[in-house]
Parts: sequence; C-alpha cells; structure tokens
Amino acid sequence: MVENNVVVVDGNKSEKLKGEKRGKSKWAKIGAVLVVLVAIALTSNHAHNYKPCQCSQDSRKYTGIVEDCCCDYETVDSVNGAVLHPLLQELVTTPFFRYFKVKLWCDCPFWPDDGMCKLRDCSVCECPENEFPEPFKKLMQNQNGLPSDDLKCQEGNPQGAVDRTLDSKAFRGWVEVDNPWTQDDETDNSEMTYVNLQLNPERYTGYTGPSARRIWDAIYSENCPKYTSGEICQEKRVLYKLISGMHSSISIHIASDYLLDETKNLWGDNLELMYDRVLRYPDRVRNLYFTFLFVLRAVTKATNYLEQAEYNTGNLEEDLKAQSLMRQLLYNPKLQTACPLPFDEAKLWQGQSGPELKQEIQKHFRNISALMDCVGCEKCRLWGKLQVLGLGTALKILFSVDGKNHPNQLLQLQRNEVIALMNLLNRLSESVKLVHEIGPSVEKTMEGFTSEPGSQEISLWQRVWEAVRGLHIPRVIHPST
Repeated sequence: MVENNVVVVDGNKSEKLKGEKRGKSKWAKIGAVLVVLVAIALTSNHAHNYKPCQCSQDSRKYTGIVEDCCCDYETVDSVNGAVLHPLLQELVTTPFFRYFKVKLWCDCPFWPDDGMCKLRDCSVCECPENEFPEPFKKLMQNQNGLPSDDLKCQEGNPQGAVDRTLDSKAFRGWVEVDNPWTQDDETDNSEMTYVNLQLNPERYTGYTGPSARRIWDAIYSENCPKYTSGEICQEKRVLYKLISGMHSSISIHIASDYLLDETKNLWGDNLELMYDRVLRYPDRVRNLYFTFLFVLRAVTKATNYLEQAEYNTGNLEEDLKAQSLMRQLLYNPKLQTACPLPFDEAKLWQGQSGPELKQEIQKHFRNISALMDCVGCEKCRLWGKLQVLGLGTALKILFSVDGKNHPNQLLQLQRNEVIALMNLLNRLSESVKLVHEIGPSVEKTMEGFTSEPGSQEISLWQRVWEAVRGLHIPRVIHPST
C-alpha cells in the first residue's frame, strides 16, 4: 500500500516488484522532465548570449544639440546644475509658488463608471474647518459635504492622500483668463481648492494597475500617437515629445522618492524602476531634455511679464525673495550667454495649413488636460493637473501670443498658470539633474546585472531544481527498515 508517498512492502515479492516499477516509472518521468528543462535552459542561454548586432555604447551618451532645440546636452547640464536647479528649488518654496489652486473632484468625462473615487489608498479627508482661511469657508459650503475632523478615511496607505493645510496669508487675487490649451476653467468656483505643494511632494503613491495604464494609453494612442522620423510633421512630433518628456520626469520622481519599506516608512531611490521606466530608453531621456528646454524657452520669452508680476502674499520678506529669485533666473548672464534661445518656436505653424494644424493639436492637448480628471489617485491627479497646466501655459506663451505680427496682443497669465509653469520647470530641472548625475552609473550597473555571465543560467537551473522538488517521489521501504 501507499502511505504519504511511501510504498510499504510486506514481504510479498509481487508487491515489491510493483513498487520498484512505480519507482522506475517515476524516475523515468523525472528524467524526461530534466531533459526538457535542460534543453530549455540551454536554448535560453544560447538566445541570451546571441547578439545579432553590436550596438554602439555611444547611443546611450547624450552629446551634441538636443533634437529640435537650439542648445546642446553639455550646456543644459552645466547651466542647470550651476544656475537653474538651485534657483528653482528655492523659488518653489516661497509662499507665492507653494500654493496651487486645483479641482480634485471625481468627474472623469471619458469613463464615469471607473470607480476611481473608491480607491482607499488615494482617498483624502477634509481638513478641520478651523484650518481654512475665512475667504474660502464660503466656497466649502457649496461643496458636497463640509470639512470634518473624521480621519477614518485615511486608514491604509496614506501616501496617495493630499494634505490640505493652508496659509491664509498666501492668497491674493490675480486676473482670471481661460487658457485655450487646457480644459479646466481656472476661475474661482466651488469646485476649486488650494493645496500646499510642499506638503504634497510628487512621489510614489501606490497608484498602479489598469486604471493608471488606461490614462497613459488614452494620452498616447488617442491624442499623441508615437512618431517615427519622416512620418509625422514637426508640430505633432513636438506634442509627442512634450508628453513623453513630462512622462519621463514623472517616472523619475516616483523612482527617486519611492516607498522602499512600508512598515518602517522608509523612502529612497528605486534605481531599478528608474532604469526600467526611463534610462533604458534613450528617446525618453532625449524627450525629457527637449521638454525642459521647451518650457525654459517659454519662461524666458515671458521675461517682461514674469519680472513685473506681483508676487504678493502678504509676507513682504518672502514676496521680495520670490521676486528676486525670479529676476536672478530670468537675467542670469550664464544662461543668456550659453543658451539664449533654448527652442525656436518661429519654425512651427508655417504654411497655409498652419492655423488648422494648431487647432488640431490644441484640441488634442485639451483632451489630455481633461484626462487628468480621470486619474484615480488624488495626489497623482494634483501633480498631473499641475504639470499639464504648466505645459499648457508654455504652449500659450509660445503660440497664443504673436508679438511680431500682432504687437498690440498682450500676454495675460493667471497666478495659477505662473505657479504651474515654474513648478513644472523645477520638476523637469530636477529630473535632468538626476539623469545627468546618476544616470550613467545606474545604466552601467543595471546593464551589467542583466548581462552578468551565469545569472540567467542560475535562474533557469533554480527553476529546474524547484520543478524536480515539486514532484512527489515514492520511496520503496522494506519492513526491516
């Protein structure tokens, strides 16, 4: 008889022979499995070592002029590290640039039954009523539900939640003008709320899966199809590269501020994720640099407006600091000398079809802006809407005001647009700095790891061993044993 995969032989010769045959049969099966698995291992090893072409390592080095721009990679890295990054990092912490007005409510126009507001890890509790400035309490009364001290909805992972603590001194009125490139109505209304960006950094939130993938799929496939050289006009290529560059920057920030250990609340770099999402794809890195230079060009083109803007939050010292930092950035001699024209927008929209093409691309970007309302994580939605508005503001500066042909046409920006523009430039600046400083070492490490001799073989032989261990092998045991 058989007990727990052990064949017990009671002296009967026939039973003994049957048990031995079973054992031999089992070993024959194991042998067959081993032969197949070894063959797979050898085939995989051959495929792993087979290299049909030797790609030049220079393809991973970013030198020369950034495609479609007027500045080279070396200059970008130098100016960004010495000038832009330190100034922007300080600028965005000032009260004026710290608070962003945003609509965070769930009103996706494309798939209303998404259930995104039910994501527990990304839910947000309202601040207690006493934390809101008096001017905004009236707005809250028109919203669904008043602020509550109940924090139960923050159970679970809090990394997707938005901290809504406010500073009543930070708010002063600016002109309210709609942006033709974005979907949101930025005027003050009951659906808008103010968020302190310093309390809500762009980082890992746990927002993954089909809901997150659907957003990017809709952006790329429906509004921003990937181009190949010569198959698409420059204007559409610019739109794709802007979205790709922003996407790369977002991925880098998620990877550089990642929740490594939830139990210990340990945050740090996830270099493998950074490599898998961005660094292993040279075009994504190039598009990041392109987007950075595009937004930088918009900022420099709006120099007169940004210099004279009223950075007034009621905190005189901090407001003077914001104005000083802005002027240091706009008039920095190193930037003006090294990269006076980061991007030449005059090359676009030429020919008779220019106006129609601009309307088409503007429509696509408005759709992308509307898609931000479908992001299922509130903190992700916050940064998605901010950065899309920042890009929309850059597009507005470069393409919606034609000072050459219409000198009387004045640029008008909302306070929120300026905040989004400068915070986006800071995000891109930080991403470029990270790619420049740690990108090469991460690439070398990850490429060496994936191509390390024997690493694939160890993995395959481990699978072989686990497969063998998974088979139940009967052992023939005589009564005397």
